[in-house]
Amino acid sequence: MGEAILFGLAASSALVIGGVAGAYLRPPKAVTAVLLAFASGALISALALELFGPAFETGGALPAGLGLLAGAAVFVAVDVALDKKVGGPEADGRETSGAGARRGGVGLPLLAAVTLDGVPENAALGVSLIEGASLTLLVAIFFSNLPESLVGAVAMRDEGRSRKFAIGIWCVAAVLLALAVVVGRLALEGVGEKTLAVLLAFAGGAVLASLADTLMPEAFEHGQPYNAFATAAGFFLSFVLAT
Repeated sequence: MGEAILFGLAASSALVIGGVAGAYLRPPKAVTAVLLAFASGALISALALELFGPAFETGGALPAGLGLLAGAAVFVAVDVALDKKVGGPEADGRETSGAGARRGGVGLPLLAAVTLDGVPENAALGVSLIEGASLTLLVAIFFSNLPESLVGAVAMRDEGRSRKFAIGIWCVAAVLLALAVVVGRLALEGVGEKTLAVLLAFAGGAVLASLADTLMPEAFEHGQPYNAFATAAGFFLSFVLAT
């Protein structure tokens, strides 16, 4: 229990740090994009080694594969519903679907998107604690939360929100996502190996879908020419921590 709380607070603290920084600073898009590219590489390594890898070894190819696809499908379904909710009728089109709908300078939709992405990531962190502390996934989640909350706080300031509001709302999100780690740890303690394998694969699929939909498009739109190097660096760091 204590370990889950500690990991939840550590992973979600990035939202508070990013929210405070975004309330007072305005970093170039290229900087936040490179940070997102780094986070993407770290998450790719973490989900392969800490989520899907153990699921495949324990549950086998079919259960792990079905869990992975189910996780991605659930994320996409919720993501599409969110796009329609915050993007209006135009969200049905390609131009405003997925991550693109959130990059229009709208702070609150970005907050909702980060929360949607963060729930499976943080719950996956809680699940991974059952098998042993996952420093790799913790680092990857931290570096994905930081630039997203920073950009979101900047957008809120541009919309006329106060610094207090921008910081406060990201603190609330941090608490919610920290709780997701604890819930993921406690709710699934004692489940069978096969069930845990499917759940790990499910979490990996959700994280992979969030990568393809949110982090990587933003990183590769604004992070050139350093995005590829940052992605490789994130992957390498995550791999070293996992081995």
